[in-house]
Amino acid sequence: MVLLAYFLGQFPLLIVLGNMDLLRPESIDNTGFMAEAVGYNYFLALILLPFVLSFLALIISAKYFLRRSIRSLFTKRHHLDWRRIFVSFILWFLIMLILFLSLSMSSGTIVWNFEPASFAGLLVVALFMVPLQTTCEELIFRGYLMQLSGAIFKKGWMSVLFTGVIFGLIHASNPEVDKIGDVALCYYIGTGIFLGLITVMDDGIELGMGFHAANNIFAAVIVTNDWQAFRTDALYLDTAPPSFGWDSILTLLILQPLLVFVFAKLYRWKNWRSHLFENHEHHD
Repeated sequence: MVLLAYFLGQFPLLIVLGNMDLLRPESIDNTGFMAEAVGYNYFLALILLPFVLSFLALIISAKYFLRRSIRSLFTKRHHLDWRRIFVSFILWFLIMLILFLSLSMSSGTIVWNFEPASFAGLLVVALFMVPLQTTCEELIFRGYLMQLSGAIFKKGWMSVLFTGVIFGLIHASNPEVDKIGDVALCYYIGTGIFLGLITVMDDGIELGMGFHAANNIFAAVIVTNDWQAFRTDALYLDTAPPSFGWDSILTLLILQPLLVFVFAKLYRWKNWRSHLFENHEHHD
């Protein structure tokens, strides 16, 4: 049902591209060109639509076909912890903002791109649809897939590694992987492992939901470029050529481990051995 929803969600984009004669190979390979031709906000909404429909399909499937509570997809707690979501969102958004401002001051490739009318439309699309897209991915990878792998592997670290690698490989079709090369997969796999780790240790996907939403909203609203999956009317445009920059390396090697440390202190994660190395299933 989820795959069907995702497939159906792609039809509006295909119809629009077909009507504009943009289904040719030279157009398909150029995300920035297609986004400009269709209209940045409209294009963003169309590429997010399959995830929105898939999110709804996940919820419906859980409730009416799997006969389980929707809450159990998100957390072991008795209720969804919105505070965790907002703490993670704000923390990561602020870290990215500081990192970006530091980068922009030393780089001549980042230019002001603000257009009031189109930016207002972007905010509506980004704030409504991006969290549904990222929550859909968290439900699939850190919800369903982690629970399934937990039942198979029994050990938390194996579920973390397995879902992290699958998360990375699923993003292999993203435009930035084609532009930068397979090294870009290291970022996705590393981030997938990070998200899996905080999910296992925290017994829920709330922290991952906040992090993932902050990451993608930042990419849509604050700074954009012509070669990644999101090309929008963001506040800034990065005109630098495609590269696996020091900011990605810093994120993987320092910032994400630092976030694990902060979350561990904040939420008093104690039973690392039990969660990661002893036989168990991730969710009840």
